[in-house]
Amino acid sequence: MKFPHSTYLVVVTVLEVIQRSTDFLAKKGVDAPRLQAELLLAHVLQVPRLKLYLSFERTLFQPEVETVRGLVKRRGAREPLQHIVGSTSFCGLEIKVNRHVFVPRPETERLAEHAWKYLASLGPPPLPVLDFGTGSGCIAVTLAAKCPHLDVHALDVSPEALTVARENSRLNGVDARIQFHAGDGFASLEAQLSFSLIVSNPPYVPTADIDVLAPEVRNHDPRIALDGGRDGLDFYRKLAGEGRGRLRPDGRIMVEMGDGQEERLREMFVQHKWIVESIEPDYNGRPRILTARR
Repeated sequence: MKFPHSTYLVVVTVLEVIQRSTDFLAKKGVDAPRLQAELLLAHVLQVPRLKLYLSFERTLFQPEVETVRGLVKRRGAREPLQHIVGSTSFCGLEIKVNRHVFVPRPETERLAEHAWKYLASLGPPPLPVLDFGTGSGCIAVTLAAKCPHLDVHALDVSPEALTVARENSRLNGVDARIQFHAGDGFASLEAQLSFSLIVSNPPYVPTADIDVLAPEVRNHDPRIALDGGRDGLDFYRKLAGEGRGRLRPDGRIMVEMGDGQEERLREMFVQHKWIVESIEPDYNGRPRILTARR
């Protein structure tokens, strides 16, 4: 961030700003306060975070300090870092986010990785894939970027979320290879569409649990992207009950799940005549990704 020389007023060093910001965020209950402070400062200075470690003695000027102070206050009020800086990294891609979309989590990176590795093993013919509940478009964009032979479809009920998803497809140069669909569920898609893979990170938080989530989640992620109904499983019922009719005979469905939901989901899919092939862990070893076939 550059300012006219006439406004320069030497105040503090990079290290002092990091230390003060870290102390403030820690008092506000923010997780990993030092990391958060560094990321906000790096955003303001428009440098990689690690470059700050080579610039601890650099002096900051008043406009820079005021900008950082404002962002740190927002983070202290528990606004998500990703909303403050406007984007997040997902599988090495930049994904823009705002209050209209769920901020992608590392767990969903595992789902996307599992999906693209499976799709890459199927070979070069164009393969139709559906991202059910695309949100920011992070999964659809990643699959299109990683597997050029895909015909990607992305579905969401929220027009605002689809606007963000389209922007992310353009940002990452895959907009020509993703078709976006607005609507609530499979009935919103053309009747003739069927897929080699249906992948989804649906809302899976039980309604009563939303109010006890971290402030960054309950106050900033859209409720429509969190609320999975009374037991958190409403969207899985739709996927298990209606997904078979949209899947090609040799296709697969892959879904992300919440903590402790794996056995109920296994039973649900089996009851709907699916063969559950695997339940894979996330990066923390928790059961997270169910894969099934017809």
